[in-house]
Amino acid sequence: MTLFALRSLALGAFISAMACSALAQDLSSGMQSLERFVRDTRSGRASFTQVVTAPARDGQQAKSKTSSGIFEFSRPNRFRFFYQKPFEQSIVADGQTLWLHDVDLNQVTARKLSQVMGGSPAALIAAAPNLQALQADFTLRAMPDKDALQWVQATPKTREGQLQSISIGFRNAGKTSELAVLEIVDSFGQRSVMRFAGFEANPAFNAAHFDFKPPPGADVIRP
Repeated sequence: MTLFALRSLALGAFISAMACSALAQDLSSGMQSLERFVRDTRSGRASFTQVVTAPARDGQQAKSKTSSGIFEFSRPNRFRFFYQKPFEQSIVADGQTLWLHDVDLNQVTARKLSQVMGGSPAALIAAAPNLQALQADFTLRAMPDKDALQWVQATPKTREGQLQSISIGFRNAGKTSELAVLEIVDSFGQRSVMRFAGFEANPAFNAAHFDFKPPPGADVIRP
């Protein structure tokens, strides 16, 4: 083998090693971002835009619906999704109960939080006190960085629900990780992408902030 060939081989091996090292760093950055977020962000607030796309069927194009609102949470097990457009709806967890309030129908559905949280997107971003608690409900897999975000894919360990996978994108914000994107794919092929803006880490919420009381005259359903 000539000296030129040896040098070319060594250079190729070096480039390959550097590429593998860069990929490993990309993959590890997602898990590190998730760990920082769960550990350091005890509460949060952000506006969101959600696009839900149903898969194309019978030759028809895929249909999408867009909604927007405000998301707030306080660990553990307290959060609020307040949908403002195109119609008002609230999803509130007070630590014991998950409340779903449809304003137009004046209807409230109440479920025990312990029965619905495991393996849910809210468990990923608002409930778990640490990474170990997340790993009890999800198989976590780091993904390559994309769109200047660090990504982790979470697959629920239980197959009783309808979720297939959840991907979370984080944005570096100094020494902390900022929630940027939540992508959800269910077992029917429906895809939901929730993008967060103006994220505020660790706001102070008072003790009653996540309390919910059904409005007067509302039809309360407890399945």
